[in-house]
Amino acid sequence: MKINWFPGHMTKALRELKAEVKNVDAIIYVLDARAPLASLNPELDKLAENRPVLFILNKIDLADKGKIDKLLQDEVLKKKYSNSSVIKLNATASGALKIVLAELTTLCASKIIRFKQKGLNSYIRAMVVGIPNSGKSTLVNNLCGRAKALTGNKAGVTRGKQWLTVGNGFQILDTPGTLYPNLENQSVAKKLAYIGSINDEILDKNELACDFISDIRKVYPNALANRYKIDESGEPYEVLEKIAFSRKFLLKGGEPDYDRASIALFDDFRKGKLGEITL
Repeated sequence: MKINWFPGHMTKALRELKAEVKNVDAIIYVLDARAPLASLNPELDKLAENRPVLFILNKIDLADKGKIDKLLQDEVLKKKYSNSSVIKLNATASGALKIVLAELTTLCASKIIRFKQKGLNSYIRAMVVGIPNSGKSTLVNNLCGRAKALTGNKAGVTRGKQWLTVGNGFQILDTPGTLYPNLENQSVAKKLAYIGSINDEILDKNELACDFISDIRKVYPNALANRYKIDESGEPYEVLEKIAFSRKFLLKGGEPDYDRASIALFDDFRKGKLGEITL
């Protein structure tokens, strides 16, 4: 199965982002901490050039803290831009506003000082970008203190740009999640599919579940065994069958319901029920 998903609204969204970026002082680049490097979109990388960039490793509560700390220690993200910083965050937790605005204040210090010297109040405008389902709109709602942006645990919820005022002297622009026009790296594409950044409806759920089983056993052995109380050895489709029997997902005649088992597997992973995982 070759994975590629770039619906028409993403083409429009990228065009609008490119037009809007000249009006912003900084970029808030939201990454999914369960697949941080796969969350880097080359098209968004280009947008962020010549702007201060605040990377937010979101959904940190679901991620492998050891792997994320190693990523930060190696400064993989910070090295991408001359003026950038990285923070770990759970966009649903309290206190996000204070953390994000403090980082933006540091990143945009030169503008703030320049305006102060002229006796003017500065207004910092930041664009929030990221792949679908990375938690951008959840973060925006947290920063605003109330629900202003549509959210959902699936790809493609935000469809239009929204300028919103947060804190004192800050505005943020919520934008639709966008992927690459061509997902040539299928390893990256699979990780994006696993975390829900690609529309589940266009995918063969059973084949993707078997790929996930194969991949997860390599990096987190026993995650499946612990969750479903099964022996996770064997071919991936055999493990999927064991999950179906373990959860009593059966068709008439007692045959395993692979579809329900696949849906449950990804639901468990995305809700952190397989443990703290970073791919």
